[in-house]
Order: sequence, then C-alpha cells, then structure tokens
Amino acid sequence: MRWDWQIALVVTAALLGSVGCSKEEKGTPMASATGTAAAAAGGDDPKAYFKMKCVVCHGENGGGDGPGGAALDPKPRNFTDAAWQGGVKDDEIKKAILEGGAAIGKSAAMPGNPDLRAKPALLDALVKHVRSLKK
Repeated sequence: MRWDWQIALVVTAALLGSVGCSKEEKGTPMASATGTAAAAAGGDDPKAYFKMKCVVCHGENGGGDGPGGAALDPKPRNFTDAAWQGGVKDDEIKKAILEGGAAIGKSAAMPGNPDLRAKPALLDALVKHVRSLKK
C-alpha cells in the first residue's frame, strides 16, 4: 500500500508541474519551465495570475475543487470558507504564496512562487483576491 501512495504522489506532482502550478527554484521536484511562462502570461493582473497558477488545484472560485487537487490529500484550501478567512492573517497567506504550503505547516504539494518577491504589489493584490473569494 505504501508504494501505491508514493506512485500517486509522483504522478500528482508531475501533473501539477505540467499544468503550470510549479515551483520556480532550481533543483526542486516541482521545477518547470511552464511556471515562468505562466507567470509572464499573468503579468501584474492578480486574477490572471491566480488563473494561471492556482486554479488547477484551488478551483475557479477558490473552493479547493480544482481538477489537479482531486488526487491530493490533504485537499487544497477552500478560500470561500468564512471560518478560515476569519482565522488566517494576510502575512500567512503571503508566506504560503511565496514559499509554498510547507512553509506554513501545510501541504508540501503546494509549490511556492518566489518570482513574486520582485512584485510586492502583485503579491498584495493576490492576497486581496483570495480574500474576495470569501462567501
């Protein structure tokens, strides 16, 4: 059984890397040239960046129901959850976006976006976009 879980994790990582949800640092399991292209396509528009990098797992409306997240355990964060929105600080959201889920004690399957260090206005706008998804 342990072997099946490892295969599923590798397949999921490959899927995520191939659809643009990638880590930009060399030498990481999720490194991918598609991440750079996705970031460039997103420009400085937070909704476009979210669509390019986050929707695959978090879903169009942020409900944690994206197609890439279906095989993940734990499931991607549901940004529409009012209780979560009320209990998380903007700095924690920023850190997760920049450094990935493992940086805040969450899923290591969520890659970071270190390219956003050079775009603090876009990072702030992404946090506002995540906040806007609250129901």
